[in-house]
Amino acid sequence: MTSALETVMERLAFPEGPRWHDGRLFFSDMHGQQVIALAPDGAHEVVADVPNDPSGLGWLPDGRMLVVSMRDRRVLRQEPGGALVEHANLWDLAPYHCNDMVIDAAGRAYVGNFGFDLHAQEKPRTTVMLAIEPDGSVRVVADELAFPNGTVITPDGSTMIVGESMTGRLTAFDIAADGSLGNRRLFAQLDGAIPDGICLDAEGAVWSACPMTGRVLRVAESGEVLEVVDTGRGGAFACMLGDDDRRTLYVCTASTSDPDQCIARRDGRIERLRVEVPGAGRP
Repeated sequence: MTSALETVMERLAFPEGPRWHDGRLFFSDMHGQQVIALAPDGAHEVVADVPNDPSGLGWLPDGRMLVVSMRDRRVLRQEPGGALVEHANLWDLAPYHCNDMVIDAAGRAYVGNFGFDLHAQEKPRTTVMLAIEPDGSVRVVADELAFPNGTVITPDGSTMIVGESMTGRLTAFDIAADGSLGNRRLFAQLDGAIPDGICLDAEGAVWSACPMTGRVLRVAESGEVLEVVDTGRGGAFACMLGDDDRRTLYVCTASTSDPDQCIARRDGRIERLRVEVPGAGRP
């Protein structure tokens, strides 16, 4: 279906990593180097400045925000006074820029990475998923992933689904009690689409933003495409189900992901529309 999306915020460099938290949509304006909190009525504020490009966001059980700092491959933690401090350094284990993140109920953060220099058009290569324990220690929990990107955890905490952008598939893992990942399997193959940012709904379907087509797909575990939202723009890069009833689909859109062009154009937007099935799980 093609649905009319409402623009909530515009003139952004490159919005990514949207998260519904405490009554507002938090997102990273990646190439604008800011984390922004956006209220449903359009009021917004900058909550953090991240000079090495923010990406994935999440919150520890005590309420402190974590943000992925992409280019220096760190995860930063925001203290109560607003200062950002290093929570974990991923440089030795992440081969290239870090990207999306999901945090489980225990405060364990899972972080993906590009694996190669995308914008320099390097040959794609597989990479790893990293887990950060609450104490900041880091380990590899999955390998041979083709650009692990959007990541969600089911409501019972038992399953992780990650979008592998370079293979057009959503991959599922069982999550063990210690946070390890196992029983890797195909959740859905998105033929002709590239999964980027994703979110989960209460029926177990995944909404996946598709940057090359400007569409957002609602996909069942079988791979069946249940719904299609066409943004009418060049790129849809991430999505999140929000508002008090979790039935508003927020979409991050922009005409390009190229850093220089994003900064020059500043045509990124947060757009939204109402859907039937509410959000579920993490984030």
